[in-house]
Amino acid sequence: MNRHQFEITSWSAAELAARIRARDVSPSEAVEAALARIEACNPRVNAVCTVAADQAMTAARAAERLLERDQPLPPLLGVPVGIKDITPTAGIRTTYGSPLCRDHVPAEDAEVVARLKAAGAIVIGKTNTPEFAAGANTVNPVFGATRNPWNPALSAGGSTGGGAAALATGMIALAQGTDLGGSLRNPAAFCGVVGLRPTPGVVPSAPNPAPWDTLQVDGPMARSAEDCWLALRAMAGLSRRTPVSTVMAQAADDTLAPALPRRIAYVADIAGYGIDPEIADCCRSAAFALRDAGCEVEEIELDLSAGHEVFLALRGAVIVSQLWPYLDRIEELGENLRGNVRYGLGVGTAQLAAAQHRRQALWQQVMALLERYPLLLTPCTPVLPFPVEQNYPDQIAGRPMRSYIDWVAPTFLLSLLGMPVASVPAGLGRSGLPIGLQILGAPFAERQVLSAAAAVQACRPVGLAPASGAGAAA
Repeated sequence: MNRHQFEITSWSAAELAARIRARDVSPSEAVEAALARIEACNPRVNAVCTVAADQAMTAARAAERLLERDQPLPPLLGVPVGIKDITPTAGIRTTYGSPLCRDHVPAEDAEVVARLKAAGAIVIGKTNTPEFAAGANTVNPVFGATRNPWNPALSAGGSTGGGAAALATGMIALAQGTDLGGSLRNPAAFCGVVGLRPTPGVVPSAPNPAPWDTLQVDGPMARSAEDCWLALRAMAGLSRRTPVSTVMAQAADDTLAPALPRRIAYVADIAGYGIDPEIADCCRSAAFALRDAGCEVEEIELDLSAGHEVFLALRGAVIVSQLWPYLDRIEELGENLRGNVRYGLGVGTAQLAAAQHRRQALWQQVMALLERYPLLLTPCTPVLPFPVEQNYPDQIAGRPMRSYIDWVAPTFLLSLLGMPVASVPAGLGRSGLPIGLQILGAPFAERQVLSAAAAVQACRPVGLAPASGAGAAA
């Protein structure tokens, strides 16, 4: 790729959209630059599993015809976006990372894809995911493993690992993903980008094999909180295609709120399993740096470990619902997914009822806390990125894990609450790897959460990952 293309792919989504509206760069140039960046970077990280070059160029030419007309332009006109490979895209292969769907090409876009397109974004391709998004290390039998762009020997996290790695290397400007137990936040933390899990229903999930579920949501991922806000506004809104749909809180303007709440709480470890000291130091430092923005930051205790079994039970039921059409082919699924389905099939009615009651108690506990502290900050992951060949780490802060899922407890415990929560880079640790800080707000406080994320990024920037070739045009 040439220097001009490299520069285009290094711009934020907001800057790229503004330059396209100003006719400084064309949508075709933006798409060609993204395709060149994919060609240069994807072999190292394997983030984009299906490239939709022809469809993207067709969309770019249509965008250029819009620019010739004297009419309002959509906000993301010409901006390249990556769509997670479990989200249907009309005419573009959607495999779910599974051999069962290796050649599946949907006839219709998911609602969130249609909304991004309506906002002018151009789908550049599909981003890699574990099989049916079940796992926090992005590897599947169809496309293999996505590697961390900061160190390709390590995991990019999951399950929206392909989207995070593609963003961190400049292959796309925005990413769409899903989050059940941390699938937007965990890879964002590992790859040094921003991932937002919205309030359930703010972004409609359709089609959805478990349509009444509030545990898994669709949401945006980007290199900055401002870009995440742009993507969220394009994705959000009421929909007749899903029974779980609501309106995002309206603001007087389209920008992120300039003021943060007066009081913010920092929690060192909500799960009680321990945190790697490098992560703990970085996250605490980033949280308390918000004092410079006029906030009172107080470290408090908050134990949500009672939600561990709650999440396992509810997640088991959701996975069975999502995989219901394939239950007669369970032996053809990967080992990790088979185990999750079998666990879900073993969850009983009493277990589910108890989980719902305990989930309500956790929600009430945190809602009461948010009356005093409108935002809660806590580390996103308790471990640094681990070797990509491992399915999951075997210890946290030097202590063996009791369960393979312990290491994602800091994210899945917050999933239970049904509140907006983002992961934002807290900076680079001593290892030179990015570290993620979670920011939780009350239901529908997405704007406030991302405003705080923007404040963190302002004082703790991390930039593009080394695998992007930053500093020299390829």
